[in-house]
Amino acid sequence: MACVRDLLARKGGALVTVTGTTTVLDASTLMVERGIGGVVVLDDEGRLAGIFTERDVLRRVVAVRLDPAQTLVRDVMTAPVLTVLPETALEECQATMTERRIRHLPVLGPTGLAGLVSSGDVLAYTVAERQDTIQQLESYVYSVR
Repeated sequence: MACVRDLLARKGGALVTVTGTTTVLDASTLMVERGIGGVVVLDDEGRLAGIFTERDVLRRVVAVRLDPAQTLVRDVMTAPVLTVLPETALEECQATMTERRIRHLPVLGPTGLAGLVSSGDVLAYTVAERQDTIQQLESYVYSVR
């Protein structure tokens, strides 16, 4: 059974973070530039403080007509944030995301923040794993003939 650690190893890439004093405009621009739907928010000591997502922009900024250039991420981020461990099964991650209607889960390892898993990451990993299994089965079937 695949776990979050496996997904993070395959996914690679750097974790995109901001601080609570980042403006919503700057955080949103960063998300657009990186093609991501959320960023992890760190406190002054570099610890997880919350998460800021596209939903936060829509519901807590745009819908209430706040100025993104003047609004700080710490004032509209989601906190506290639900997290998972590197050992968490991907099926459990997907079930949690579906049940809670969220798309991002920060990963906390023994030394702190280890990554961020999205529902899209879980889906892509699952599809790739199944394609690998299909190829292995096809190779076996064709080698037996």
